[in-house]
Amino acid sequence: MADTVEFDLSDVEPRVGKLVGGGQMWEPCSATDIRRWVMALDYPSPIHWNEEFARGSRFGGIVAPQSFAVAMDYAHGVQPACVGRIPGSHLIFGGEEWWFYGTPIRPGDRLVQERRFHGYKVTDTKFAGPTMFSHGDTIHTNQHGALVAKERATAIRYLAAEAEKRGMYDNQDKPIRRWSSEELAALDRARVAWIQSNREGTSPLFADVKVGTKLPRRVMGPHTIASFTTEYRAFIQDTWGTYRWTVPEGVADPWLNQDSGWIEGFAYDLDGATIDPRKRDGLYGGPSRAHVDTDKAGQIGMFRAYGYGATMGGWMTDTLAYWAGHRGMVRHIKSNFRGPAFEGDATFIDAEVVDKQEESGWGVPLVTIKARATTQDGEVLVDSVAEVEVPLLAPSGSVDTDWRGNPL
Repeated sequence: MADTVEFDLSDVEPRVGKLVGGGQMWEPCSATDIRRWVMALDYPSPIHWNEEFARGSRFGGIVAPQSFAVAMDYAHGVQPACVGRIPGSHLIFGGEEWWFYGTPIRPGDRLVQERRFHGYKVTDTKFAGPTMFSHGDTIHTNQHGALVAKERATAIRYLAAEAEKRGMYDNQDKPIRRWSSEELAALDRARVAWIQSNREGTSPLFADVKVGTKLPRRVMGPHTIASFTTEYRAFIQDTWGTYRWTVPEGVADPWLNQDSGWIEGFAYDLDGATIDPRKRDGLYGGPSRAHVDTDKAGQIGMFRAYGYGATMGGWMTDTLAYWAGHRGMVRHIKSNFRGPAFEGDATFIDAEVVDKQEESGWGVPLVTIKARATTQDGEVLVDSVAEVEVPLLAPSGSVDTDWRGNPL
């Protein structure tokens, strides 16, 4: 008779639908924060890092990419989806859905988050047996009260010992992919071709976009511990002392700074971190250390160092926003994370227009795009579906216009 796997959700169920607390950044973001983010995500659109270029654009200066909202949040956006203590558990990011409301983030802006634990379901998986898929919502507003974005994050919480025992990734425990100089040169040529595909930020007109249009292929990697570390350090909260704890007013038990039940060696020492901040630094201790430590990765069911869900989501949003240009934007994107980006692998992002609607619920013309990120071996990392705004009319002369052709 098979052993029964106990999955204790007694501290999770009472919290469904309730507001939760979390970290809040002390300072507004800077242009350097934005530059560090696009550097980490290998997103060299010049409006996000090149001051001279950005000043000559419609934005008049550096502006953040849409993906940057998660970098101004606590816990990589997953805080409201990781609620309640589950003894012996670990967490991986399962996916995210974003809605963007047209308010750009600029240097000097501060975002405020309202977080709520939306709910969960438990499914039996090959990876870890009983596995909880939990969902949490974060609403981002800026210092003026303007709505910037909403995120629904999906956390996958499971028993680490059960995942290690089942060894789903054991058969993938192969040497790290080594790339020849010729292969690396080919990856670099493809990467540069993508950068050149729309460096000026020209937006396609709605009438010119056809169902079946394929976006230029984006190539990233090969991923390394150095690149994973660069990603981690680009989240503002991962720099020592950048945030404070906040709780929703009137909430008696807001799940703030509490023990999620991590296995030994993966919990933060928050008291000790007041003296030695490395004890709260996820690359030295805490649940994020498996991303850059192969031995720790094995303890949670992975087979080597791997990347971050929030940055994979950022790759997808940035790729579509780059194609949409300076007068377009991603309005909504839902990304399901199928597997992590492992050390040594490269990522290829392909996308195709599958639908168009001139009149939408957003009040703007939208094109629907399906995008997929895969490894060099065709293994799927991310599946996304997005609604992307593009302008209806070209700008008149040198005057910038909105999607209807009205001067800005």
